[in-house]
Amino acid sequence: MAKTIITAAMTGAVTPAGYNIPEKPADIAAQVYECWKLGASVCHLHMRDDNGMGVMDPVKFFETIKAIRSYKDCDIIINCTSSGDNRVSDDSPYGNACRTIHHRIVPGIEMGTFDAGSFNWGVPGGVFHNSPNMLMALGKLYQEKGIKPEFEIFDFGMLRASGAYWQQGYVVEPLHFQFCLGVMGGMDATTKCLQVLIDEMHELQTAGKLPKNCTWSAFGTGKGHLPVMFASIANGGHIRVGMEDNVVYGTDKDGKKIMATNMMLVERAANAVRAFGNDVATSAEARQMLSIPPLDHDAVIKALNAITYEFLEAEKEKLKALGTTYTVEKGMGGK
Repeated sequence: MAKTIITAAMTGAVTPAGYNIPEKPADIAAQVYECWKLGASVCHLHMRDDNGMGVMDPVKFFETIKAIRSYKDCDIIINCTSSGDNRVSDDSPYGNACRTIHHRIVPGIEMGTFDAGSFNWGVPGGVFHNSPNMLMALGKLYQEKGIKPEFEIFDFGMLRASGAYWQQGYVVEPLHFQFCLGVMGGMDATTKCLQVLIDEMHELQTAGKLPKNCTWSAFGTGKGHLPVMFASIANGGHIRVGMEDNVVYGTDKDGKKIMATNMMLVERAANAVRAFGNDVATSAEARQMLSIPPLDHDAVIKALNAITYEFLEAEKEKLKALGTTYTVEKGMGGK
């Protein structure tokens, strides 16, 4: 029987305050554990600062990962963003270093996002920079640290770009794509757009511009959440759900919105997978499917326990030598 991987995107960087979004490391970890028990085999992590704004703080990633691994029975795959703060998405040396510092110094990260192109994020919004230099360095870092890239694909050109990084050795196969639909500046959250991406992926594979060995997942933001989820399952893909992408579960008989939680969204996704006739993949099965090594829980805990706050703060301080232009009040997702 086919197995479907469910990724839970817990928090995000831009969803505004006022919803059921976990923001503190302990709260994120607690919801990760509950989502894992309901069927999520991967958790996708963003961090928020004390004002609720998306932030790339290695201390918060460290605290969250350590809290997740404190649940000794939980083997969920930990996937950390490389793009969780618009204030450092400017392709500056400081910004690029901020985006990857946690991948470099925090143990226990098994997957990391690789956003394979740049685009305008919203109107007015800003520019989401992912330059070739940044991505080449990111690919090398992931290989060095044994982190599995998750290629976030917002438009079909990013599939071609992903193939170029693969052909030039910055990433190695098998590749895993996350089709991100519904973000302004990218493709819409419709089944038609999902099919375009699936077809493009297959054409690039046939042409030798992507490896034959690829896996993919998809999500749609907002109202596109359910159509994209069901279409992904039907097309043999995997799915992502969570408060990063969608805050409304549905409507009641009176037309009033039912606000979502991460647990509600994961539970519905697991039910949908089973209703289709698939099995919900366990984290151990997902590791095999994604070519991620088995979890050595004791080794991860030992490595996390060896990290000190003094070390993390010193590494953060080093980044300032790169010339920060960080502006606190311009963060997205704040209260």
